[in-house]
Order: sequence, then structure tokens, then C-alpha cells
Amino acid sequence: MNAQQFPLPGVPEVAFLGRSNVGKSSLINGLLGSNEARVSQTPGRTRAINFFALHPGPTKPAEMIFADLPGYGYAKISKSISAEWPSFIEPYIEDRETLALCVCLVDSNIPAQESDIQLQHALRRWQRPALVVATKCDRHSNNTLRNALRDLQRGLGVERILPVSANKKTGIKELWAEIAASCGV
Repeated sequence: MNAQQFPLPGVPEVAFLGRSNVGKSSLINGLLGSNEARVSQTPGRTRAINFFALHPGPTKPAEMIFADLPGYGYAKISKSISAEWPSFIEPYIEDRETLALCVCLVDSNIPAQESDIQLQHALRRWQRPALVVATKCDRHSNNTLRNALRDLQRGLGVERILPVSANKKTGIKELWAEIAASCGV
């Protein structure tokens, strides 16, 4: 995939980024209320940017686009494939004029990883609006979730993290509100 294969810029776009197996596709499906994004038990299945146009009705133009980016981290793919990723992922994030929000997913069950910290630094450097979302929050009690979120905030150097669970649908309304505000819809 290269930048010439991206949809023509037009409506606001929301990029979903995160490590392999963090739940990007599950969260997108939770937001859409459907199974549009392919969910796999094997990390690293998403190997291109998958775009989902969101239409308010069947005959109406798209209001926004969700972009599901390939995961980073421990994906079991060949080095030749993963070496190609910076050629289309970085230009998309850095240069895409219609990119309204980067939703950065982190697993609430593990501490901040170096790759997540690097992503936060890159987004700040590129001056991209970002929202950190902690996934899989249904696996915690209230106390352990509060502690996990506090530790992730410190580790990532962010002021706020939105907890969500695609399984239990918690945090979905709040995430939609953030997305809508960022996209002006």
C-alpha cells in the first residue's frame, strides 16, 4: 500500500493505532455496531490501512472515515512485510490533511510498552491530536482498573486515558463523543 491508494481527502478521518492484539478491530466493530473490521486470534493480520467510510444513511455521503492501521509489536510476520509499513503508515499519520484524531489503543492489562511510548512521542512531534484508549477494561475490578490506568498515564506521559471494553460496550458512548467532537459532527 502507498499514499496513492488512500481515499481522496475529503471528510475527517480517525486513525486507530496500537500494538498487535490490543483490540483495534474489536473496538472499531463495537463503535460501528457491526463486524466490518476483521478480528483475528492471530496478531498481525492487518497488513494495510483499512478504511471504513461512515455514512449517516444509505444515500448520504460519508461523514467520517475510520482508518484501522496495522498493529505494531510482536506480530509474527516476515521482516520484509513489516519493513514496508513505515513507507505508508508514517506518511499517513504525519501528512494526512484530513486526519482529525489518532485513537491510540493500549492494553489495560499490561504496563506501557516502549512502542506505545514511542508512538506518543511521534504524535506530539507531528502535532497530531491523540486520545489514549485503554482496552480490555472488563478484565479488571474497579480498584485494579484505577491503578492500571494511573500507571499507564505515568508510563505514557499523558494526562488522560479513556477506559473501554468492546465486549461489555463500556466507554463506547464516551469514545463516540470524543470522535464526534474531533470530527465536528
